[in-house]
Amino acid sequence: MTTPAPITSLQNSHVKRLVRLRTRREREQEGVILIEGARELHRAAASGVNLDILYTCPALFSPEAQALAPELTHPQLTVLELSRAAFEKVSGRENPDGLLGLAPTPHAALPEPGPDAVTVVLHGLEKPGNVGAILRTADAAGADAVIVLGRGADPYGPNVIRASQGSVFTLPVAVMDEQDAQDWLAARAFTTVACTPDAPRTYWDAPLTGRVALLLGTEHEGLPAHWRDTDHSVSIPMNAARGADSLNVATAAALVLFECARQRRAGSRA
Repeated sequence: MTTPAPITSLQNSHVKRLVRLRTRREREQEGVILIEGARELHRAAASGVNLDILYTCPALFSPEAQALAPELTHPQLTVLELSRAAFEKVSGRENPDGLLGLAPTPHAALPEPGPDAVTVVLHGLEKPGNVGAILRTADAAGADAVIVLGRGADPYGPNVIRASQGSVFTLPVAVMDEQDAQDWLAARAFTTVACTPDAPRTYWDAPLTGRVALLLGTEHEGLPAHWRDTDHSVSIPMNAARGADSLNVATAAALVLFECARQRRAGSRA
């Protein structure tokens, strides 16, 4: 169903609701997520996410958005057109492409791991950009799942979705409490690998094949003690002569994830 005319008023109930849904509390209360952007919407749809409402602004369409919009429609979908001013009011981007969708919050189930499964466990990460970048890298490196512990950054928040480029929809992502996560990993015989700057073993010297869980904490505090009691602890060597002593957590995750991929590839060739 499409409205006969674009929504132009900034006081319209849809505009007000979308502004409210920029906050995590409002999204959680309603059980919905906002998905903005053609790439993100495409990956969400390809992963089976069904939109309830699609908001469009043809005046802002990028070529990708213009091509995608007709493909997103389904019989139960409500399509509402917004004026440029109204869309820019509800958008979370500096240069929106004219597509924004509203969908029920996904509740991904973790897959039963294969013999070489890689699971990333994020403890306490609060910056959406870091969480989104790790999701994007985990997807690219072939990881099997990501576990977000507790009340870190909302993995389905608009900024995480954007930073992940939609990978949050193509990769199983579960929010769990710490004990449930530890029990899940232990029951499936994962080798746990704590990524921490003070570990004596470099990440490329650690065995990262088989079922591996990579544990990552915040840049400021790192992993708490009960998450450092693991099978292996690894670090990334730094050029200490120049004062470097840490990396952005998303960069650190990328290095270790692709080392996992390299070791698996080398093992398959042996």
